[in-house]
Parts: sequence; C-alpha cells; structure tokens
Amino acid sequence: MTHAHPTDSFGSLVEPATLRIQRRLPGPIERVWSYLIDSELRAQWLAAGEMDLRAGGGVEFVWRNDELSDSAAGRPPEFAEEMRMHCPITAVRAPHCLCFLWQGGGEVRFDLEDQGDAVLLTVTHQRLTDRASRTMVGAGWHMHLDILVARLQGRPRPSFWEGWASLREAYDQRLPVEA
Repeated sequence: MTHAHPTDSFGSLVEPATLRIQRRLPGPIERVWSYLIDSELRAQWLAAGEMDLRAGGGVEFVWRNDELSDSAAGRPPEFAEEMRMHCPITAVRAPHCLCFLWQGGGEVRFDLEDQGDAVLLTVTHQRLTDRASRTMVGAGWHMHLDILVARLQGRPRPSFWEGWASLREAYDQRLPVEA
C-alpha cells in the first residue's frame, strides 16, 4: 500500500547531522507533555518504559512497534518484536523541554511551545553521523509522530510498519546524498 505524506510533515536537516521534525498537536501543553513522560501514554505512540524525570536520571525505551497499530504486517526481518534502549536524561524543563542521550551516539530533544489551543512539538535529533541513520531515524520519528497526532486527535492510528517503509523510501529520496 502506498502512503501519501504531506510535504510539510517531513523532517529536515537543519545541520549536516541534525534532523528536526515538527507537529502541531491539540493542547493543552500538559496533555502533550504527559504523552512524553508517562510510560503508558508514550507506549501508545513511541515506546513504554520507566523514566526518572530529572537531569542525570534516565529513561528506558521499550519499543513494541507491532502494537502501535491494528496490524503488525510488514515488520522488516531485521527488526525484533521488542527492542530496548536506556538513555540518560540531560535536561528537563517541564512542560517545555526534555533532552536525552541516544544510545550509540546522538542526542534527542523534545521542545513544546504553546500556540493558543494547540502545541508545537519539535523533535531534534543530533549527531546522526551517516546517511543511513538519518534516513532510518527520519522515517522512524515521522511515523511515531503521525501515530501521536492520530492518537491525540482521536483518529485511527495508521499502520506503523507500512508507513515506516514508505517513509524510509521517501526520506532516502529527500535527504541529500552527502550531508
């Protein structure tokens, strides 16, 4: 199945190894913040896992992407049913900012900004050192955020793996060969 993706929903490289992707979400900001920090809510769009919400604390991400939509169809063979990662938290400014180190290098930052009855969520993933990582991470964040948007808007969640595969191809075409 081919998925259409609005052009303005794609992440972009703001520096050679830094991907930024944004979504406008229904507020209030505290509601969106809870989807970042609460394991049960985060599991509905990204990954479950306990969080020690303080600089110097940590978060464990437990991905079960098959459970993010009604169908597990299309999971690539190189991906397990469950993946885990522990990330040290580097900064917290509730309910506006959460930063953590990404296992294997890099840093992820979530910024939330009030915009009337909506919230602008900006995800910045730094130190993506090779093109394959930028393509895979871009497709991953994009698909996870599409599921978050659907969840917060009360719409059915799109198929994670089908969407991710389509987005991986799209990011491969969109991102520069040399960053």
